[in-house]
Amino acid sequence: MISAAQIRAARALIDLTIDKLSAASGVSALLILQIETERAYDAGPDAYARLKEALEDMGIAFLDAGQGGEGGEGIRLARRPHEVDGIRPENLNATNDD
Repeated sequence: MISAAQIRAARALIDLTIDKLSAASGVSALLILQIETERAYDAGPDAYARLKEALEDMGIAFLDAGQGGEGGEGIRLARRPHEVDGIRPENLNATNDD
């Protein structure tokens, strides 16, 4: 399960509001706030799973303790949110020149 600190860090890394995370995950904004402040006594594993899935869809990778070197659990940016791969070489032509 992901931690409150990982959720806070992930939102900060991609400049994501609680309201936008709520819309993307289906978890209420109040419950997200309670989870982030570690006051969510009634948040079940389903809420954490939905938050994790929504953040992963936005480009966040969650790291377990010791994964990728020393240290505790964390996050990293796997890809930029809404990252576009660009135009494939076979599709390059004069009509898509900038």
